[in-house]
Amino acid sequence: QVQLVESGGGLVQAGGSLRLSCVASGTIISIHYMGWYRQAPGKTRELVARSTHAGDTNYADSVKGRFTITRDNTKNTVYLQMNSLKPEDTAVYYCAANIRPVGGAWNNYWGQGTQVTVSS
Repeated sequence: QVQLVESGGGLVQAGGSLRLSCVASGTIISIHYMGWYRQAPGKTRELVARSTHAGDTNYADSVKGRFTITRDNTKNTVYLQMNSLKPEDTAVYYCAANIRPVGGAWNNYWGQGTQVTVSS
């Protein structure tokens, strides 16, 4: 059974930094995309950043130049370094990954979410 477990959320003042981590566990053959989405109250979930296995990345325009996504494929882990945080970055951040588990087909998996709150 595949699971994504996030960590690193919290409360920070505007201009501060946080680093999110997400580990994929279980019997995994391969992982294609790993990335981060967020959902603020009253808004739809949106892509923040994602990375392919090869390290190709894409970002939401609102976070370019402030957030950096990296992966450690040896640990099935993805990170999101968030700098220069703004109050509008406040949201629940979800890890997502496209995974092929042992004995299964490619599928999309989600973490439980971690709260990021940026105070002004």
